[in-house]
Amino acid sequence: MTKTNRTDKEILIKGLKFMGGSLGCMFLGPTLIYISQTSLKKPIDTIILIIGILIAITAVVLAFKGINTILNSMFKKQ
Repeated sequence: MTKTNRTDKEILIKGLKFMGGSLGCMFLGPTLIYISQTSLKKPIDTIILIIGILIAITAVVLAFKGINTILNSMFKKQ
């Protein structure tokens, strides 16, 4: 019996979900940062800035996990 390397579809779908979450965060984070930087007169603007930065960091982490998961589904030997 020869074993072929095939893409694990379940892991691939999990990686694509990570990438979808990352895509949403990539738009939401910078938007919140821009909105908070337009005035910075109220205390809530500082809170929105912190939340925007955290969402932007989350986007990078999710993108890394998504790419790593997708590559594992394609190239990892079982």
